[in-house]
Amino acid sequence: MAEDIALMKRRLDDLENRIVKIEGLLLSKPKSIEKKVSLKEFILQKNPRNDVEKTLAIAYYYENCEGFSSCNKLDIQKGFRDARESVPTNVGDKIQKNIAKGHMMDAKGEKDGHKAYVLTNSGERFVEDNFRKVAKPTEE
Repeated sequence: MAEDIALMKRRLDDLENRIVKIEGLLLSKPKSIEKKVSLKEFILQKNPRNDVEKTLAIAYYYENCEGFSSCNKLDIQKGFRDARESVPTNVGDKIQKNIAKGHMMDAKGEKDGHKAYVLTNSGERFVEDNFRKVAKPTEE
């Protein structure tokens, strides 16, 4: 009988150790695992009104979701195709319009032998605010 009690104690200790390990694993997992949003889904969520805004949204997605340090005209064209949007005739013009608005700027150097661009802080905020102009804070 003492052997049965010792065996049951070992089994109980073993189960206790396994439960502690499982609880540790459960507590260490992230609260929610987010599915990566596709470029097409991102554009549908942001709902840009025109090709200039779509160009900005694609550049934003590449920088913030795909980890690009910059993007070039070919990246933007590919983005339109990947999102199943019609590619504008002159993507370079859409980039230049974003530069004129202060939403994009030239990047240092080139990317894959082509001129590269990055978003400005105001360009990022414009996309994050779903293309609504946000009033600038006043200086005191």
